[in-house]
Amino acid sequence: MVKLDIAQAKSNLSKLLDLAIQGEEIVITQDDQPVAKISPVKRPLKRGSAKGKVWMSEDFDEQE
Repeated sequence: MVKLDIAQAKSNLSKLLDLAIQGEEIVITQDDQPVAKISPVKRPLKRGSAKGKVWMSEDFDEQE
């Protein structure tokens, strides 16, 4: 997590947005107190994106 004050955030907004796109969370402070947060948007998974990555046992739903 990156913390910086409002003045730094104003002058580096595009760099901060690049960090958020890469998954970083940014906290903006005023007088050393957090006032805002920039965080990456959780994008929905694409249908079929886990194909070939998930395995399930044939008896996964059998009752004991």
